[in-house]
Amino acid sequence: MTRAPHDPRARRPHGPGDAWVEGPEGRFWGRFGAAGLLLAHPRDGVLLQLRAEWSHLGGTWGIPGGAVHDEQESAVAAALREAEEEAGVPAEHVRVLGTSVLDFGFWSYTTVLARATREVVPVIGDAESLELRWVDFAEVGTLSLHPGLADAWPMLRVRLAELDPELSTAA
Repeated sequence: MTRAPHDPRARRPHGPGDAWVEGPEGRFWGRFGAAGLLLAHPRDGVLLQLRAEWSHLGGTWGIPGGAVHDEQESAVAAALREAEEEAGVPAEHVRVLGTSVLDFGFWSYTTVLARATREVVPVIGDAESLELRWVDFAEVGTLSLHPGLADAWPMLRVRLAELDPELSTAA
């Protein structure tokens, strides 16, 4: 893994969507919701991010993602933007396969399921990541996962396999 040309320890300035929202199901990041990129490759596995200790549920493994910037940004665009900012994933090397949405009414999280169309070498792009790593499908569940990813992983793994024939062999 290489490092970004700028200081990856630096935190990005907050945008209009960067705020906590609270409701009956709890407190969540992203005024307009949030999204993350579940990027898979048949040979490399799934790209995961070890979340910085200072972040919400830090020290757990998740997928690159974050708050939707504003009301005009789609969840897919937000996931692609966040993956580029946090992990150096070029959008042109990503084929979106589908989405999975957790919607509480007052807040939603969209997992964008995607396939890397070529080799992607992750790059720590900001202070939100301690580590980025491609993880074999069979090993994902053995890591200390972000609770949301831990709950969704079995279903997301099946969805990836259904959406891409090459991923079905690997997943």
